[in-house]
Amino acid sequence: MTEQKAPASWLDNARSRIAAAELGPQAEQIGRVEEVADGVALISGLPQARLDELLRFDKGAFGFAQTLDRDLIGCVLLDEAATIEAGDIVRGTGEVVRVPVGPGLLGRVVDPLGRPLDGKPAIETAEFHPADRPAPAIIDRELVTAPVQTGLLSIDTLFALGRGQRELIVGDRAIGKTTVAIDTIIAQKASDIICVYVAVGQKTSSVRRAIDAIQTLAAPERCVTVVAGAANPPGLQWLAPFAGFTMAEYFRDRGQHALIVIDDLTKHAATHREIALLTRQSPGREAYPGDIFHVHARMLERAAKLSDAQGGGSLTALPIAETDAGNLSAYIPTNLISITDGQIVVDAKLFQEGQKPAVDVSLSVSRVGGKTQAPALRDEAKSLRLDYAQFLEMEMFTRFGGVPDKRVRDQLTRGERIRAILRQPPHAPLRLVDEVALVAAVQEGFLDTVAPDRVPEFRAALPAELDKAARDAVEQIEKEGTLDAENRERLLDVLKQLAERFGS
Repeated sequence: MTEQKAPASWLDNARSRIAAAELGPQAEQIGRVEEVADGVALISGLPQARLDELLRFDKGAFGFAQTLDRDLIGCVLLDEAATIEAGDIVRGTGEVVRVPVGPGLLGRVVDPLGRPLDGKPAIETAEFHPADRPAPAIIDRELVTAPVQTGLLSIDTLFALGRGQRELIVGDRAIGKTTVAIDTIIAQKASDIICVYVAVGQKTSSVRRAIDAIQTLAAPERCVTVVAGAANPPGLQWLAPFAGFTMAEYFRDRGQHALIVIDDLTKHAATHREIALLTRQSPGREAYPGDIFHVHARMLERAAKLSDAQGGGSLTALPIAETDAGNLSAYIPTNLISITDGQIVVDAKLFQEGQKPAVDVSLSVSRVGGKTQAPALRDEAKSLRLDYAQFLEMEMFTRFGGVPDKRVRDQLTRGERIRAILRQPPHAPLRLVDEVALVAAVQEGFLDTVAPDRVPEFRAALPAELDKAARDAVEQIEKEGTLDAENRERLLDVLKQLAERFGS
């Protein structure tokens, strides 16, 4: 009986589905791939396509419309081009490129589209935001006044960073630019700042070292790593900084504080130039298209400190740029310097001489500066930059010979100790209280009797000594960022005794 009813039941279901189907003419716009190469596809058809619209290929790949010509669309691929051939069908989605956002990204290594690269399950999130979003309006912003502690004495004392600032890190290749950025991420281990590290066009080995440092020394549960390596399609490399900003803005817009590192925008500019030439855009200076300044400006403008009415969150940006032979007047570095709120210039000569981080104090600047410094550090370091600059100039002149008088010798001695405390090993950021103590020790003359090569030993012994003998001063600096007269006297006593132990 069952075998006889089955065909009839199937036939009845089929007839009911046919009866319920809406029959009529349907119109659909499709495009076809005319040419594909080097991560770019030229597509005919799709007359209703819009700029930056997400396009879907029949074999599952995606891309976005970069140029709209009369007969062709220049589509930048977000997947490998190996699966795409001339003649393939392309459909518009009516959407722009969106990326996942939310707490589910914390602790993960993903590509710009949010796909996991760390071997863990797919990202679980209910929200997808456009990768390219408008920057906050001026009326929605607040003054930058709160500090971002980098843990690097040469930056926190001389070129302080603020929450909501955009500070460029610029210098030749392989002289510690990424290390400065990673040290800043490590220094947020004890803060409330969420960090996003974006690698653009970097070698796999370089990315691996950065990820290992973040996961080992920082707070990986509050970090997001976005990777678009040199082997990835140009579209992913172009998209990576925008995706990273969108992921960081999720936390900023909810009243939290975020820090984003873009490593680096020089390679991103080269990718933008490559895509522009392949999509037949008019080249300009150094073959870059005319909109390269606008691309980076609209992206970096998204870093901001929001007003209390908007939640009071902040997004701080540390873009990295590479120079050739220290040429800061090159096209891309010049653009980025004019966009950002200051620059940390890393010098190759200082790096080769062993002064690490190799920050050039004469060319570096922060246009926010002391407004964001903790009061305790600002009070101790108010003359440090001038003293160090005078020492460097005086040291250069005394190299020509002659016996300087006692005043000059004392100034040279003090300058050598300033240079010694500014030298730090990589991935060893200092606490705020340690920075205050080191600056106070050198400015009060306690280190004048300590040989420069023993200053690292002094610095290594300092945290334990402060925690033991000046606990009240440590707690006041860490909690309030200030130091009253009584605690300062106690701090100076500890520094004097410790300097005598290491003195000659």
